[in-house]
Amino acid sequence: MQKTDFKKSLKSLYVPSAKHFAIVDVPKMNFIKIDGAGIPEGPAYAEAVSWLYSISYPLKFLSKQILQKDYVVPPLEGLWWADDMSAYTEGRKEDWLWSMMIKQPDWITQDMFGQSLEKAKKKLGSAPASLRFETYDEGLSVQILHIGPCSEEAPTIARRHNDFIPKNGLKETGHHHEIYLGDPRRQHLKKSKQCCGSP
Repeated sequence: MQKTDFKKSLKSLYVPSAKHFAIVDVPKMNFIKIDGAGIPEGPAYAEAVSWLYSISYPLKFLSKQILQKDYVVPPLEGLWWADDMSAYTEGRKEDWLWSMMIKQPDWITQDMFGQSLEKAKKKLGSAPASLRFETYDEGLSVQILHIGPCSEEAPTIARRHNDFIPKNGLKETGHHHEIYLGDPRRQHLKKSKQCCGSP
């Protein structure tokens, strides 16, 4: 049985340059998502991540069992913003808003999601109200690979927002998007991007 690895089949999205910004047109993709607020070191964030993985792995096994399709569970991703964006740029984590999510293959259905959700409930209890399976259409985005801790990414984010985006005739239209390519608890290697559109 062939195993799909989206980090390899979608290299332009999952393996960007660490030196240069790139403009990519991200296709529609399906995700399991959970919304939350507050510091990424807090219990709400940890619970969200636990739910995402507790559904994603049973979905992988269900796909193998009923569809004979195997795949590598994609990495954790997150959308980040704040009502007052200075809270984000200045590191006031308690005011951050987020949606954590894990990409799902196109062949995963709502019914399969429901079956895996029921298995997760037996382990974790009642599901968060915002937990869902949905299509996310991000579109045109500016991305770069960040290597290092989150505390060191501010200069790169500033260059993207204050230099690259305006100089290329773009405007911000979505949330700051991160993909954690290593251990999400360490976050030393991750892709950072911003959804944009032409003016």
